[in-house]
Amino acid sequence: MSNMLEDLLSQLGPGGVSKIAGSLGSDQSATSKAIGLALPALIGGLARNASQPQGAESLASALDDHGDGVMGQLAGLLGGSGILGHVLGGRQEPVAQQVAKGSGLDMGSVMKLLPILAPIVMGYLSRQKKQQNLGAADIGSMLRQEREVVEQPGGMLGKAMAAMLDDDGDGVDLGDIMGALTGGGGGQSSGLGGMLGKMLSGG
Repeated sequence: MSNMLEDLLSQLGPGGVSKIAGSLGSDQSATSKAIGLALPALIGGLARNASQPQGAESLASALDDHGDGVMGQLAGLLGGSGILGHVLGGRQEPVAQQVAKGSGLDMGSVMKLLPILAPIVMGYLSRQKKQQNLGAADIGSMLRQEREVVEQPGGMLGKAMAAMLDDDGDGVDLGDIMGALTGGGGGQSSGLGGMLGKMLSGG
């Protein structure tokens, strides 16, 4: 699991998941699964945007104006639609569809969830930028490394996230997604599923 994804899941914890589930009127278990699917997609989307110097500069500038408190971001639960558009662009609906199928949340709930998570991810990056005095190139490099870990060929969840963000629109194997989340299939998927479950359930 990437350091960024691990940190985000740890900081959200069961309390954050409970707040999000409550705002959506959704089951907490399904919400946890949806968060575990959506966060890597958002990281991947940001990495794509920051892969070019202009995109990295634009992201760095946006982070300067963004609050860096993860839990504080939950106070404005539905305020991240503009941020989401910047992160995922035209991939919002395909990503939402796959998160819905993989988690059991309905499409409407997922479309509300993504704008909640996008500012949280941006807040994390804003804090890292300030604490480590990162420049645009540093942020782009960090995101690229995080995406490589999230989408590594050996990880089933990573394959699914890469496919979600694929410009060619290749299909996503939902069995692989669920196997990664529930710990099925062994190997890296099992470890990832166990860690997601513990971080988001408080176990």
